[in-house]
Amino acid sequence: MKVAFVRSLSVSKLSSWARKPVGIELASSACLQALVHFPQWPYSRLRCLVGAVMLSCSSYAGAASYTFTDLGTLGGSSSFARGINSAGQVVGDSKTAGGATHATLWSGGTTTDLGTLGGTYSVASGINNAGQVVGYSSTAGGATHATLWSGGTITDLGTLGGSYNQASGINSAGQVVGFLDTAGNSARRATLWSGGTITDLGTLGGASGSAHGINSAGQVVGVSRTAGGASHATLWSGGTITDLGTLGGTTSIARAINSAGQVVGESLTAGGATHATLWSGGTITNLGTLGGSLSFANGINSAGQVVGNSSTAGNSARRATLWSGGVIHDLNTFLDASTIAAGWVLQYATSINDSGWIVGGAYNSLTGSSHAYLLSISAVPEPASYALMLAGVGVVGAVVRRKGPARRIADGVGGGVPSPGEANRGSKPLLH
Repeated sequence: MKVAFVRSLSVSKLSSWARKPVGIELASSACLQALVHFPQWPYSRLRCLVGAVMLSCSSYAGAASYTFTDLGTLGGSSSFARGINSAGQVVGDSKTAGGATHATLWSGGTTTDLGTLGGTYSVASGINNAGQVVGYSSTAGGATHATLWSGGTITDLGTLGGSYNQASGINSAGQVVGFLDTAGNSARRATLWSGGTITDLGTLGGASGSAHGINSAGQVVGVSRTAGGASHATLWSGGTITDLGTLGGTTSIARAINSAGQVVGESLTAGGATHATLWSGGTITNLGTLGGSLSFANGINSAGQVVGNSSTAGNSARRATLWSGGVIHDLNTFLDASTIAAGWVLQYATSINDSGWIVGGAYNSLTGSSHAYLLSISAVPEPASYALMLAGVGVVGAVVRRKGPARRIADGVGGGVPSPGEANRGSKPLLH
């Protein structure tokens, strides 16, 4: 490789090569040659070149081979998946043969009706790695209460005096988040259940709020009213309440947070569109759409892969979406020919685990039914050039780290899912 050619390297050039399998070897070799011929280059430039190849590697790895599984129902017409843990256990809700909606667990090929608190319906919203499930259920008296299913036992998590509350997420420590209505159902409050104690997490100055996700560190995200009455994505961490801001519009909602503290949800833009949003290291990022004006981010794993749903051009259709390595993927492009021929269309992606397995809701265009699905990774492409790229980047990365042991990579510049019977989760419906 000529020295003059190596001298011309740029982040954009390396990225464009590395996103193509045939160019991965070239990109890796270029990084190594830069290190050999230009050791005087600033640490920051070498770091950026390495980062470009590694990020593009992440994008290429996103083209893994997926297996689609129709998770089925409890005997009724429809089902929907809302959460998945590291073991691949999936939770959500399903119609029973009698037409009731019940919280459901799909595990090891078995579909389990989790039951209710004595009422007619229940929904499971999240599951932790211990297999504990949270959601909500109707009681015999007709109220709706936050619910925990653990070890075969159903527990009513209690109230703050109101008759309607829900649990949305649970972390590895068994801490549960959601919302409770206060006495007389006069206000809705973001809530943490931990160690038998119910905690009102507070607001951004307004009257109401709701918590949607919690990570292993106990950081909680959701939405809260400001003193001016706007609804803003909110982070509760270490006793501090933080307004995460918007994409220029008046409203934003945070849905999930990973172990690194990266938050996803949606926000109104200055132009009034609703777009999937990432809050990371003090930076707000518009994740974009599949061509339409609407997108929603519902889940994020430890690798920073984000799932949700987006409208296509002209807002003509809703498609399950994956944002990975700076690339937006319509998850339907990963389906094999037989799945497509069977009529399945992936409309929602709600959760992604650290193995990259994705769950959500699919519509069958032939039968008209909507079912919970699982997309599991069956193979990750690793041609010889891809393996070489990984090895090469690893070598360069190690040397770059040795060149600047006292320096730190900056954290960043400057610092819709349907409920049963509802069109879409969130403040605005997405494509009825």
